[in-house]
Amino acid sequence: MSWAFLRDLLSGVNKYSTGIGRIWVAVVFMFRLLVYVAAAENIWKHEHDEFECNIKQPGCENVCFDHFFPVSHIRLWALQLIMVSTPSLLVVFHVAYRENREKHHNQKLYRNPGKIDGGLLCTYLISLILKTGLEIAFLVLFYKLYNGFRIPRLVKCDIKPCPNTVDCYISKPTEKMIFLYFLVATSCLCIVLNLSELSYLIFKYSIKCYLKRHMKKQQ
Repeated sequence: MSWAFLRDLLSGVNKYSTGIGRIWVAVVFMFRLLVYVAAAENIWKHEHDEFECNIKQPGCENVCFDHFFPVSHIRLWALQLIMVSTPSLLVVFHVAYRENREKHHNQKLYRNPGKIDGGLLCTYLISLILKTGLEIAFLVLFYKLYNGFRIPRLVKCDIKPCPNTVDCYISKPTEKMIFLYFLVATSCLCIVLNLSELSYLIFKYSIKCYLKRHMKKQQ
């Protein structure tokens, strides 16, 4: 899979982000995207082939694997990376709209098209809320699908066509567990960063509105 589009998107978002937003971009790029491409993808690459059950009944291994791993951890992680990065497109599109509007009217309509104020502030806040909501939704999905954030060494399966309860073994469970914990930790860190940036922008805008009102009353 090519991650060039996501890399370019994160680079574009970085130009219009606050300080906290730039930290979020760095965390997603360095500790999520690069870790996924460089290491995690290879660990889950042959997970189905390396899933072994102590019986050679045709179809048994396939059915058991599908039951315990309805969606691959690594594919769900990839989907999460794409989904939590997509709301940032709203900000990029809004800035592009401002720039095109200036070109269309052939005059300066904004002090800085990339400055977070007015309608762009609302767009930025919406993108933060969406990113936070998606991060939480995927963590809940991970927890529900796999009965917690864990990789068992052994699973017992009694689903047809298995003739009885069979033992199935998962390859590299400790290594997968480490990366799963890393995934959860970085996801939680991104949630904290999103909430911090959201609080910072709301506080900053509230202070700005209060000072404007105060100045009007004095005048």
